[in-house]
Amino acid sequence: MVIPQSELRWRFSRSSGPGGQSVNTTDSRVELSFDVAGTTALTPVLKERALSRLADRLVDGVLTVSASEHRSQLQNRKAAGTRLAAALAEAVAPPPRKRRPTRPSRAAMDRRIAEKKRRGETKRLRRPED
Repeated sequence: MVIPQSELRWRFSRSSGPGGQSVNTTDSRVELSFDVAGTTALTPVLKERALSRLADRLVDGVLTVSASEHRSQLQNRKAAGTRLAAALAEAVAPPPRKRRPTRPSRAAMDRRIAEKKRRGETKRLRRPED
């Protein structure tokens, strides 16, 4: 999946993280927004899947990620891009296969019962005699 650069919106602001006095003068905090509802990069099936899975993170169909942990804007841009890619990849991934229910084998049930009996015997031996 490739997202066109024209569908991404970048915003820069002053960060509150490390950097000393340079924090007060440089716009190193990065916000990256992607309009999931209005994109043409996703097929209708993938778009519907992403909208349903990201519903709690979307504001009017727009997914926004921010990064401010680095001192440089370039590193924060890379971090925001990585976060957006990870969120979208997780959202459009196909659902896992359904688990086919199985029953424990006879040997597994016997082992479980034998272990319970051993444990009960250990506890019985710890009791004081009357």
